[in-house]
Formats: sequence, structure tokens, C-alpha cells
Amino acid sequence: MTNISVKLPGLNLKNPVMPASGTFGFGDVPAAKKFDLNELGAMVIKTTTPKATTGNPQPQIAVLDDGILNSVGLTNPGVDKVISEKLIALRKNYPELPIMASVGGDNEDGYVKVAKKLSDSGIVNALEINVSCPNVAQGGMSFGVHPQVVKDLTKKIKSVVKIPIYVKLTPNVTDITAIAKAAEDGGADGLSMINTVLGMRINVETRKPLLGNNMGGLSGEAIKPIAIRMIAQVRKITSLPIIGMGGITSAKDVAEFTLAGANAVAVGSAHFHDSLACPHIIQELPKVLEKIGVTNINDLVGQIEFN
Repeated sequence: MTNISVKLPGLNLKNPVMPASGTFGFGDVPAAKKFDLNELGAMVIKTTTPKATTGNPQPQIAVLDDGILNSVGLTNPGVDKVISEKLIALRKNYPELPIMASVGGDNEDGYVKVAKKLSDSGIVNALEINVSCPNVAQGGMSFGVHPQVVKDLTKKIKSVVKIPIYVKLTPNVTDITAIAKAAEDGGADGLSMINTVLGMRINVETRKPLLGNNMGGLSGEAIKPIAIRMIAQVRKITSLPIIGMGGITSAKDVAEFTLAGANAVAVGSAHFHDSLACPHIIQELPKVLEKIGVTNINDLVGQIEFN
């Protein structure tokens, strides 16, 4: 019997697979209702901010041959309504499912406020601190590219919450390990990586960018080599748990990310082509591991053999 369960700070996962933040909304979007969310290792909700936000101009999504460009922005009803209208309902429907909430803000105080309210709610098991979103004018990626800012913000959030925090790293930096080390020095319990890569595509007939916000975050298979490279680099310099993401579409991808150093994974863009991507990956994972001679997925973490 192959073991695919994973224990992370705050998260006891029956398997290492979860939807990336934003993919399933707050468990209330059509894709989230196509299967029993209890099949997931954990549920990650859409990023929550202090007040309601409406997101970026349309069009917000462009589906490419090898990925997705999006500039949705952090559309959400604000932290108070997320807790009272979204999270209470999600927990009621799935009392045993580990839930990770994603935290956003325009400034440090905003991040700290949202993190504390989500922690104090007693509903969620862990927090993902989204210091890496390339689609918002304030906050987001501007925080995630400065090591000292990441360290200070992580430290402030840790001082007010009672649950583990995972800092989500942006790939849009010169040295990903410096940001990872800063998060660790600030007291992070784990890391999520990578967020989307800043990109743009242009319609040659209209001469306008495909996205209403001009630029957006590239996700999907196109960024998989970048994600794997960065996870491998970060695994070399830290023993913190890593939730890996960036183009995962199959159980074999999960094995590859695990070899690079990820302890668990998040699946996002794959849902544009297969709304049941998560359960399909979960079902195939034991077979893939058995084929490569692995009986416990945790034994595979970081076992890449460099040339």
C-alpha cells in the first residue's frame, strides 16, 4: 500500500493535492461542486483582502496553447464577509477538510488585519500570505520582491496569529532563495511557490494586449520548468515545508515537483482543460509512485540527483 498522506504545519493531508488559491473560489464556484471536496488534501480559498475589491478590467483571462494569462485581481467581498458568508458555509459542508486561507492587502497593516481576523475565526487551519500577486496595483508583488519587507511582514503576521503561515513566493525576482530565506527568518512555517510569471500577449490585428490590464500572470505548463528550478534551489537552502505549484497537470508532475523539493502541491490552470484535474491526479498518484519504486511519497521529497 503506497502512502500518499502528508503532514504539514496545521495541515494533515490525506494526499498532497490541493487547488491553487482562486481556482475554486471559496468552495462556491461551479468547478468546486463537480466532486466531493473531501477528496482533496486541502482546500485553498481565494485571496482575501481587508475590504471588498472588484478586480481588474475585462478581459481578465486569456487561454493560451501552453498556459493561461490572467489579470483577475483579488476580487473578493472583504475579510468580514468572507468569514461570515463564505468560510462558515464551507466549514459546515466540510467539517474535516483542512482549509488554507489566502491573505492579501495593500499595505502591512492590511495584511496583518486580514491574517488576524482569519486566524481568530477558528475556521481555517493555516494561512497563505500572498505577497506575490502580479495583478494588483498595490500590495502583492511589490511586497514579495524585497527580502527585508518579506521578513518584516512575516514577523508581524506571526506575532498576531495562532495558526501556521505559508509565504507565497513570486518568481519575478533575481534570486528566489533570498526571498525564501527572508520568509524563514521572519518565522514562516512554510512556503508556497511559485506564483504566476508576469507576462503579456498582443492581438496583432487590434494591436492591443489580450488582457484589459495589459499585463498579467502567466500560469500553466509554460512555467513548469521555472517552478521546478526554483523549488529545487529553495530546497537546497531551507528545510521548511514547500507547497509547489506551476503547471501541474498529472500525477507524474506531482512526483517531479516532489523530487525537486515540494512536500505538497497546488493545481490551478489544469482545471481549464479538466475540471476534475485534482481527483484525477489523486487517483493516479499511487500508481505513478509504485512504478518508480516509492512506497511513501514523503521519502521522495528533495531526492533529485543532480548531475
